[in-house]
Amino acid sequence: MMKLAQRDQLLVGLGLIILLALTRGQHFASVDHLPSASWAVFFLAGVFLRPLWSFPLLFLEAVLLDVSYYGWSGAAAHCITPAYALLVPAYASLWYAGRVYAGLHRDHLSTLGPLLLTLLAGAFVCNLFSSGGYYFFSGNFEATSLAGLWGRIEQFLPSKLVPLLGYTGLAAMLYTLSRQFKTYQELNRT
Repeated sequence: MMKLAQRDQLLVGLGLIILLALTRGQHFASVDHLPSASWAVFFLAGVFLRPLWSFPLLFLEAVLLDVSYYGWSGAAAHCITPAYALLVPAYASLWYAGRVYAGLHRDHLSTLGPLLLTLLAGAFVCNLFSSGGYYFFSGNFEATSLAGLWGRIEQFLPSKLVPLLGYTGLAAMLYTLSRQFKTYQELNRT
């Protein structure tokens, strides 16, 4: 099981807040050409942050960033629709997948299988809610069907998986390096 000290959770939480602010949409703080880290932020919050309030805090940040950007750009009517509410279960599925993985985690290479399975399952469910919700409930499509939904999954899920896997892989490397560094420090103290 993965357990971080409270101080480490605070640092991770601040890092996730900053990462979300820098990569979500094209608002005032965006870093050019960085893919959105939104999906990874919610998964990693589930993995590393124990307080349950971390999910609503990050979701509120995402909403505020979206409202600020879409309000300024004039795209709010197209993007913020009744389907926007389905981002709650979409991101919650990634957060929950992260919580499941945290319970399965072992500081061993064998943890990669459970990490990949929970990550992909969470991403698929998230995509069902986010892309499927937009497709069925945004009012921007005249005719909807299950075949159309599958087409959206095929179209959008792969492009969402690349940054999700990239940011999660980077977080896994940083976590591994920090654990190695702490082990090195402990060995040198004795």
